[in-house]
Amino acid sequence: MAELVYPPVIGVARTMFKALDLRFDIKGTENIPKRGGAVLVSNHIGYLDFVFCGLTARPAKRLVRFMAKESVFRHKVAGPLMRAMKHIPVDRAAGMDAYKHALRALRSGEIIGVFPEATISESFTLKNFKSGAARLAQESGVPLLPMALWGTQRLWTKGHKRDLGRNHFPITVRVGAPMEADPTEPSDTLTERLRTRVQELLEAAQRAYPVRPKNAEDTWWVPAHLGGTAPAPAQAAGRGHH
Repeated sequence: MAELVYPPVIGVARTMFKALDLRFDIKGTENIPKRGGAVLVSNHIGYLDFVFCGLTARPAKRLVRFMAKESVFRHKVAGPLMRAMKHIPVDRAAGMDAYKHALRALRSGEIIGVFPEATISESFTLKNFKSGAARLAQESGVPLLPMALWGTQRLWTKGHKRDLGRNHFPITVRVGAPMEADPTEPSDTLTERLRTRVQELLEAAQRAYPVRPKNAEDTWWVPAHLGGTAPAPAQAAGRGHH
């Protein structure tokens, strides 16, 4: 079936990024398979993360189908677009439907995008991973593709006004080598290995990030353990909203 909506949406996103004069530093796109299924797994620090994750698959001429919470699909503008791009709605109360939908897509050779932390991390550090991504890869016999984003929180994230001005924000992305998902390995063990790998990629992206906060007010996007004023993980968890 022809992809009538997804490519033009990517075109619009690219135009927007040009207008915002974002500076991209993306490494590891050669790890995205040119064909066959895979589960792309990323940290989650901003509302636009899925767009940046999707960009990493463009050199391989692939489109990523993201698992996203069902409320996005109810939005009058985003909803029809999400459906037309074949993203997968996740109803937290009945997650099995989304799981089966993703499994079918993987078996038919699609790349599925998953944020295993489930919600945006307000501390900008890695939260615990849900095991769904690992289980999907194991059950469908496809590799896991770990990746990490950094800088996207400065554009638009939870609890902060979006900043879509021409700020020349750098966006750093690192895609790791595919990880085999051995079906005999306990999914929790695989999930922990996956999380460790994403953590390594996140630290690599943070080290490569070319800017430091300009002043004391600008430290909100830097995690506490790196000297910033983002809430520490325990504090962020205590806020208790989704």
